[in-house]
Amino acid sequence: MRGRSDVLEPAILGLLHESPMHGYELRKRLNLVLGSFRALSYGSLYPCLKSLVERNWIQGTESVVTPHTVASKRARIVYQLTADGKEHLQEVLASSGPATWEDENFDVRFAFFGQTDAETRLRILEGRRTRLTERLETIRLSFARTRERMDEYTLELQRHGLEQVEREVRWLDGLIDNERGIRRTRPAGTGRPAVADTPAGDDDVAPARTTEKERG
Repeated sequence: MRGRSDVLEPAILGLLHESPMHGYELRKRLNLVLGSFRALSYGSLYPCLKSLVERNWIQGTESVVTPHTVASKRARIVYQLTADGKEHLQEVLASSGPATWEDENFDVRFAFFGQTDAETRLRILEGRRTRLTERLETIRLSFARTRERMDEYTLELQRHGLEQVEREVRWLDGLIDNERGIRRTRPAGTGRPAVADTPAGDDDVAPARTTEKERG
């Protein structure tokens, strides 16, 4: 349970940093923005919210809502970050150790890269690429050793997993290039990189000069 809350807590804090929300709204955003949480239930969300309130990282304020189809009013708790919560979130977003490279943790951290400084983003992306490169090598070795003993469906599943990791490594390479400020300029309408201007050589044709005879 603690492992899941290690992922859920920073996700909630990151969303509440963007704007205050009630529980229903939070659950929708978590399910929409974070692929890891598509199956998130209220049974997981509300105990985590209660824990965050107890640690004074968030606070809940009762807000009265009038439904469109019901005359009676009902109350909802709107959650927002406290000063302590904002400070804790900044500490979380500044971290970039091995835990941030793992599958679920990386998804959450990447979702909040807009709130993360460039140096930390780059460290996390490079760490994730290193982790996946190691995983890719392991999968390739296992695939080479066991492919002759696999049936066609297991073989296809292994191949699919290998391609997924290869795609993510290529995706990370592009993100890392962007974070490093590498921009490949391409001429309009072509698929080739732009060619830098070069000084004129001996074979270049110089502008014609008007001779005295032509002027006369």
